[in-house]
Amino acid sequence: MGEYLIKKIERAVNDLKNGKFVLIYDDDNREGEADLIKPSKFVKPGDIKTMRKDGGGLIFIMVSHDIAEKMQLPFLADLFHRIENLYPVLKELNPYDIPYDTKSSFSLYINHRKTFTGITDNDRALTIRRFAELVEKLVSEKDSKKILQEFGKEFRSPGHVPICIASKNSLKERRGHTELSTSLLNMAGFIPIASGCEMMGDDGRALSKTEAKRYAKEHDLVFLEGNEIIEAWEKWLE
Repeated sequence: MGEYLIKKIERAVNDLKNGKFVLIYDDDNREGEADLIKPSKFVKPGDIKTMRKDGGGLIFIMVSHDIAEKMQLPFLADLFHRIENLYPVLKELNPYDIPYDTKSSFSLYINHRKTFTGITDNDRALTIRRFAELVEKLVSEKDSKKILQEFGKEFRSPGHVPICIASKNSLKERRGHTELSTSLLNMAGFIPIASGCEMMGDDGRALSKTEAKRYAKEHDLVFLEGNEIIEAWEKWLE
């Protein structure tokens, strides 16, 4: 790993620790999208405002596969498959033709129970931040019943904040923003729970890589490409 990339990753890690956004661009041959991401535990109402105004895409939570298993979160595609005999429409809506992926990473959509509609900046920030805080509290808990009780005590579903689950083997298996973000958080020493939002352009398409880089420069944010995170992650695993 070259010195330039080492310094870039180090700066991204420091920025994440200081509650700043990092821009992650997956790949030209995948979604071709840049996402604003940061650790969920630091998300405030102003961050939701930034994501919806400067990002414009879906605001969501990303968790590692281990965290999803701890919280007993299902993939929605698996859940739908299990109940498609009860609701045949789900069989017809099977997402078998995603053009950039083999499986959707979406899980449940949640709201914190102290939210009102769940969609305001204050509501979504509360949902995101408290989810991260709860997981940190329960990460070493062994009693699965207690985990579910604590989870259900604070959150309801459906809600306005979707959760996406990283693949079991992370970047070895899938190289989407969920895996890239949670891997970066792992390298930064965080419990891998990130929040993000895709950046949209005014032309009705995803913001171009050139424009995303310009945004990062104007706002003094690190811009990382997927292959850079993958290279750093593989070195980190050694």
